[in-house]
Formats: sequence, C-alpha cells, structure tokens
Amino acid sequence: MKKFLGICLTAIMLMVLVSACGSNSANSGGNQASGDPKASSGSGDAGGKKKFAIIFKNTGNPYGEKEMEGYKKAIEELGYEAILKAPDQPTAEAQITMIEELISQKADALAIVGNDPDALQPALEKAMNAGIKVLSLDSAVNAQSRLVHVNQADPERIGRTLIQGVVEMIGGSGEIAILSATSQATNQNVWIEWMKKELEDPKYKDVKLVKVAYGDDLRDKSVSETEALLKSYPNLKGIIAPTTVGIAAAGKVLTDKGLKGKVQLTGLGLPSEMAEYIESGVCPWMYLWNPLDVGYLSGYAADALVKGTITGKAGDKFTAGALGEKEVIPDGDGTQIMLGDPFKFDASNIAEWKAVY
Repeated sequence: MKKFLGICLTAIMLMVLVSACGSNSANSGGNQASGDPKASSGSGDAGGKKKFAIIFKNTGNPYGEKEMEGYKKAIEELGYEAILKAPDQPTAEAQITMIEELISQKADALAIVGNDPDALQPALEKAMNAGIKVLSLDSAVNAQSRLVHVNQADPERIGRTLIQGVVEMIGGSGEIAILSATSQATNQNVWIEWMKKELEDPKYKDVKLVKVAYGDDLRDKSVSETEALLKSYPNLKGIIAPTTVGIAAAGKVLTDKGLKGKVQLTGLGLPSEMAEYIESGVCPWMYLWNPLDVGYLSGYAADALVKGTITGKAGDKFTAGALGEKEVIPDGDGTQIMLGDPFKFDASNIAEWKAVY
C-alpha cells in the first residue's frame, strides 16, 4: 500500500512540473521578437513603466536641448519614462553605442536624430528586432532603419525660401555661400539640394553659389569656417546657415568684423540666440520652427507606434496631444509626419519670441 501511494505521489509531482514548464515556455515564447524588424512586439518589462528614449546628434546644442525637452514633455504627459541621450561628438559610431545601451535597457521606443542616414541601419534594425519601435526626427535615417520620420517642415519649402530670402537681401546679384552642419546630415543635404534647384531658375543668373562649408554643428568650427569663407571670397555678399549653431557663429563673426550690411546673413536659428543679430541688423531675418514642438510630436508618434494606433504606413492618423491630429504621409521609400511650415523671425517679432526658445 505504501509503495502504491509513493508511486501515485511521484506521478502527481511530475504532472505539476510538466504543467509549470509548459506554462513558462508559452509565456516566454509570446515575448520573442519577430523576424521582421518592423513587425516586432514591444520590449518593455511587463507591468513596469514604459521607456521612451531619444538620441540627439550631440551635446551642447541648444536646439537639441529644446527638442529633447519637448519629447520629454510628451512622454511624461503620457505617464511614461523618458530617456534623453546625446553623444559628445556628432558621429554615427557614438550613436550606435547608445542604441546598443537602449537595447540592453529594453526600451519600448527610440526616436533618433541621425548623424548618418545609412551607417546606423544595422544597429537600428537590431533594435527593431528586439521589439523597439524606432522613428527618426529632424535628421532622417533611411527608410529601412525606422518606421516613420518626423519632419519639421517641407524640405522643398525650406530650401527655396532660404534662397529667396538671401537673394532679396543682397539685391538680386552677387556671391553667396552656405554654412551647413555635417556633410552627412540628411536634413541639411536635402535642404541644400532644394537651394541648388531654386538657383537653377533663370532669374538667379546673377547669383553665384561659391561654396558649401561644413561647421559640423560645433560653434568653434563654425566660426572658423565663416572666417575662411570671408577670407577666400572677399566679394561674398551673403551667407545661408541652415543650422542653429552655424547661424549664431556666423552672426558673431560678422558682428566682430564690422560687416553688418556688407555680408548678409539668413538661415535657421533659435530666436533666443539670434535676437541680438536680428535687432542689430546683422541678420535681417531668419526662419525656424519650434524645436519643442518637433520633440513633442515625436513623443506622441512614438506612443502611437507602441500602442499600435499607427504602424508607419501612409494614411495612418493619430492625435498628438496639444498639436491635434496628424497624418502619416509618403516620403520617398518611407513615410513621414510633418509638423508645419517654417516661420519667419525679423525685427518686428523677435522680441516676443526670444524669451520662448
């Protein structure tokens, strides 16, 4: 009898163990990433606060700080944890290290301002395979590296508007130059291509683009590049700097050298940094959008991706908090979400905006 009871007890224990193993196996299998990086499930810890990360180009960039601030505001409105990252130098290698860190941290979403459109692809595909919803903002990565891109404004409108502005400033003729960020910056390169296309119009036959210089979004280098442009092209009449770091650096150089009215300046700048140059007349006017809104929109887009409200396909719609409803639209091989048109800052409105951002 005792032997029979022992056999029964052993059998019951085995059945419990098998059942438990089967249950654990099923649960872990449900969390495995799909082979398609764009179809992977969320990666955050079950029951914990979701983690939404953003990686900017580099530290020490006021525009980037505002963009990350806007992202954080959106994420905290939604009740999640915001992780803000930026490398010391604007390189793809430095961003790859941070992407690997976020994979280890099991982030749910990653918004990235790419330092290179293609070099980040292996790392970002790995992130998507791990279940992280990846989107780019501001400076895009290629369509295979993200689900959707958040764009500040129509690149064509930006490029054409900047040429139209500087040509008006210089009186319709003369030499102009462009002071860009890095040579790999996707957004800068697209804007510059549209600037060149605008210059193909016969009405600009007396305007000559003499050089595209790169300050790498570093203040000291942007100062040096501006000085080099002035030295190499003594007849230079205008500079377009489609980068907040570059335009501020150029404004300082033109001010220090007493070139107000001799070399015109326009581009994309932060009102708080450019107010003194606009008020002095060194920069008659410039353009930008609100970087807080770019980051904020990206935060809500990331949330919509994680929730499955959007997948990144054209036609998808979602509500972006205070910014209202937004729609995903085609963008070459991929898709994008557009914030709006660039805004003009001049002497008539800079005083009210310089205290905002």
